[in-house]
Amino acid sequence: MAANFTAVPVLDYSLALSPSTKPLFIKQLRNAAINVGFLYLSNTPVDGKLTEDLINFIPKMFDLPQEHKEKIRMRNSPHFLGYSKFGAELTKGKVDMREQFDIATKHECQWKDGDPDYKRLWGPSQWPDEALIPGFRSTLEQYLEQVHALADSFVTVLSESIGLGPDGLSKFYDTPELMQHRSKIVQYPVVNERSPSNQGVGPHYDAGFVTVLLQASPHEGLQVQNLRGEWIDAKPIPGTFVVNFGRALEFATQGIVRATSHRVLSPPLGSTSPRYSVPFFHNIGLDVRVSDKQYQLEFPSQILDLRDKRGQTADTDSVNFSEFGTEPSGHVNLVGRIKSHPDVAEQHYHALFKRYFPEGLPEHGSAY
Repeated sequence: MAANFTAVPVLDYSLALSPSTKPLFIKQLRNAAINVGFLYLSNTPVDGKLTEDLINFIPKMFDLPQEHKEKIRMRNSPHFLGYSKFGAELTKGKVDMREQFDIATKHECQWKDGDPDYKRLWGPSQWPDEALIPGFRSTLEQYLEQVHALADSFVTVLSESIGLGPDGLSKFYDTPELMQHRSKIVQYPVVNERSPSNQGVGPHYDAGFVTVLLQASPHEGLQVQNLRGEWIDAKPIPGTFVVNFGRALEFATQGIVRATSHRVLSPPLGSTSPRYSVPFFHNIGLDVRVSDKQYQLEFPSQILDLRDKRGQTADTDSVNFSEFGTEPSGHVNLVGRIKSHPDVAEQHYHALFKRYFPEGLPEHGSAY
């Protein structure tokens, strides 16, 4: 079966930008979305020089003195933006061997007294002092703007590929001033003899609609899980992004578009440098409950047939974000963040902290 892929397909995005070649791109994207859930995207409009500038900044971010990292620690932010120290999270009971900065697109928090807690989830980022790493903020902000534009455009073509027309998924997004999209800058250090495992981040699904990942170093480690439960390498390919689809999109499309389980393995013993990556998470509106009648989508029979021919996945190693079928997107994301970062919840979401951590602050956060 095509669904039991043994490699992640590479799609040339320039094909989508020409009327003569767009049908070919849509056909390739349809196969990737339904049968794989992952793809590489080459020849995008994102500026290559800007991307290289960002890549060159990343080691400098992690080389900042620890006291300066701690000044922008995530605990300061009700929006779960900022620095997370190495080994702060668990996935499936194992420590994720990574260190990271969560930084988002520009946004002013819309929460006001009486609103649901999840309205506080989006807000301004924390940044290191400009004098410590001159030019970083401007570079990352420009990069996020360009990747955001790419994701917006990609979603319209994706919508066409599953028979909905270019605006078929637009109802899931608020107006631009009400939207925020999140990113991370992640370092996976080389394992050593004392490392408890080689788990950079354990098996999981992403939350929203689309993730656009920059593999910012040549290290292997990203793996995706096919229908048979086998782990397939998604090695770095220069000049590409890796794109995958989240659980909200899977629920919204009645399982047509696959949210595929994936994980990252740390660079093995003997490697000379860490793995770096920059995922960009393209969100949907906070109030969207994909199961509500207003968000129901109707698909052509031939698209539904392709889904049915693919078959169902075997039990995967990922179970997170199953609540998208019943809860607003903002609530699902907030609960996931609270479980992953209980110190932030303790500081900013007292009632939810007590609900999920009645015995007090745990040593590690754990989404599941």
